[in-house]
Amino acid sequence: MDLRDQLQQLFPDHKPEDDSKDDKVESDIWLQEEPILCKYEKRKGKPTTILDGYNGATEDFKKLAKELKSKLSVGGSFKDDKIIIQGDYRDKIMDILKAKGFKVKRVGG
Repeated sequence: MDLRDQLQQLFPDHKPEDDSKDDKVESDIWLQEEPILCKYEKRKGKPTTILDGYNGATEDFKKLAKELKSKLSVGGSFKDDKIIIQGDYRDKIMDILKAKGFKVKRVGG
């Protein structure tokens, strides 16, 4: 007798919810067909990662910037329709964006 059966005996009137949900990640951010460009630059001698090429709403891109900065625990900014992240986090950013359903293209070295 497993836990589900024990709970059914304790609460016979309860009907369990259907646990079969899609594995797709639902996001409130618009996904585009063209890839987002992930660049690496050095600005004033310090490494930066720049995301460019998003053609959706600016508010969605700002949400994405905030989420990336909090997941990576780094600083950054949003300027001129580009996300600027302090440090070289191209691989991690690309993995996060691919998990969200974006297409990402690595530009540069």
